[in-house]
Amino acid sequence: MKKSLLTLALALASMLAVNAYAQKAAPGEDRAAPSAPSTKEEKAAAKDTRKTEGAKAAKSGAESDKPSTTASKKTSKAEKDAAKAKRKTEGTEAAKAPKKGEAQ
Repeated sequence: MKKSLLTLALALASMLAVNAYAQKAAPGEDRAAPSAPSTKEEKAAAKDTRKTEGAKAAKSGAESDKPSTTASKKTSKAEKDAAKAKRKTEGTEAAKAPKKGEAQ
């Protein structure tokens, strides 16, 4: 009984020691370097610079930001109906065709 309790106590202690060591904050690894908090004036100045940079970027309008107009080709109802009929006939032919592994 004493041996099993001792073994259990040692196993529990080793598990707790590993968890406690893993939670230790080593300098330069887990935490950011401490810095002085920003003042309201510094925050406002940074906000203004971000706002002006964002406005410039929005006005310049990079090519990748603009939607392409080539993909929005209009199709007529007749073309849509023809494509629908073609898909429907292909679907019925595929459904009637013998499946793999099926006896013919």
